[in-house]
Amino acid sequence: MLKHRLIHPRINEILGRAGHHGKILIADGNYPASSKKGPNAEVVSLNLMPGVVTCDQVLRAVLSAVPIEKIETMMTETSGMYALDGDPPVWAEYEESIRQAGLALRLEPVEKWSFYDAVATEDHILTIQTADQQRYANILLSIGVRMD
Repeated sequence: MLKHRLIHPRINEILGRAGHHGKILIADGNYPASSKKGPNAEVVSLNLMPGVVTCDQVLRAVLSAVPIEKIETMMTETSGMYALDGDPPVWAEYEESIRQAGLALRLEPVEKWSFYDAVATEDHILTIQTADQQRYANILLSIGVRMD
């Protein structure tokens, strides 16, 4: 019986094979998960209906299961129709979930096209596609070293 919060069998299987530096993309409902991924990545779709499940819900489950050493987020556009005034509201949710997990990590914003490049590496092992409708909710986690 698992003791952590993540109970999805396929996601647990993939994470169980992962090692240090493996990358996990938690993708919002707008992310092109079929085309913007690494050559070794598997996609698990959790997009049941708009808004269910959210990226933050998946983040909390993943943080309970594997050690994370780095968290990158897609930067907002500063002009144009998709521009936001300030950070996306979902980032505050992420920061709270990270804090509740007992981690001292900070979100590292990455420009959109550089974010896609960071995902499209051999270390990218898993995309968890959500139905989160918030803009700029994509989050890329790098697995760290287990210390206990």
